[in-house]
Amino acid sequence: MHLENSKIIVIKIGSSLLIDNNKKIRRKWLSEFSKDIKKLLNQNKKIIIVSSGAIAMGCKKLNLSKKNLKLDKSQAVASIGQIELMNLFSETFLKFKINISQILLTLEDTEQRRRALNAKRTFENLFQLGFVPIVNENDSIATSEIKYGDNDRLASRVAQISGADSLILLSDVDGLYTKNPKINKNTELLKEVKSINKNIEQIATKSVNEHGTGGMKTKIDAAKICQLSGCVMAIANGLPLRPIKKIIDKNNCTWFLPKISKLDARKKWIISSISPKGKLVIDDGAKQALSKGKSLLAAGVKKVLGEFNKGDHIKIVDKDHKEFARGLSSFTSDEILKIIGRHSSEIAGLLGYISKSEVVHKDDMVEV
Repeated sequence: MHLENSKIIVIKIGSSLLIDNNKKIRRKWLSEFSKDIKKLLNQNKKIIIVSSGAIAMGCKKLNLSKKNLKLDKSQAVASIGQIELMNLFSETFLKFKINISQILLTLEDTEQRRRALNAKRTFENLFQLGFVPIVNENDSIATSEIKYGDNDRLASRVAQISGADSLILLSDVDGLYTKNPKINKNTELLKEVKSINKNIEQIATKSVNEHGTGGMKTKIDAAKICQLSGCVMAIANGLPLRPIKKIIDKNNCTWFLPKISKLDARKKWIISSISPKGKLVIDDGAKQALSKGKSLLAAGVKKVLGEFNKGDHIKIVDKDHKEFARGLSSFTSDEILKIIGRHSSEIAGLLGYISKSEVVHKDDMVEV
């Protein structure tokens, strides 16, 4: 079972799961969903929730219809609804002693390497602190040019950034059917999809309700991202109480299997950078440590070549300038010049602020 083997799980909740057609908040559902999250946390799994609903909650508070909202007005409504949404999560999850945090992301945050790296570190630190991050698209500042327009693809990008093993898209249908189940009874639920071909694309019909903006098409787009990120993805019915328990017990959903492993996906992401911005020359001791899967520390750096920013793609070379690895820098080139050859405990004093101890983290490095 995919969830049993997953260490990091991203769960996406659609607006229709939080607010029904009568604009009533489904408090009972959220309370039962909290039990699912608590059980996963007790199994030492790390959970990220991607939730829609800010605009829907804002519309409810202001007694507006979402259908006729223009972008600039919807941004203001989202700002109002975001507080309502997080208060709802906070008071519900608190009953089960689940600590939550809020992360607002835009498309640019996930597409730019430096911002994506920052988001990854934030997720890791929140996991260490024992918190469940709740992610939403930053509707209050996103423009029509940079908006995802749905949280399915946002969830897949979050899964990619966080290195998740599984993404669960909770919807109002059981999964992907051979034909639209809402208008055709003679249909079959696809339990497993290994490749997204033209046939799969064609049966991804669009179904939009008042609160949601996505349909099956956006879920297929999300699956494509997951398949290339080494992450399994499920489309499942979130309407029943305890939806995650139902997935585990009944497996009545559609699973999309990855095309490559998570590690290969990460390496591909790092290696695929157009051109490295600089080089770090390291000593033999650091080279030996890196070959054993360790991170690169400032003590092992002998020279900095080129100018680069935090999150930029750089080459790591030995004393003979032979390329040994590539990675994403945790510091700017100027910062590394200040801490070169020094012990990690000295970094904060040398830079004047607390920062990471690794110049290039082992998860952001690939041997070549």
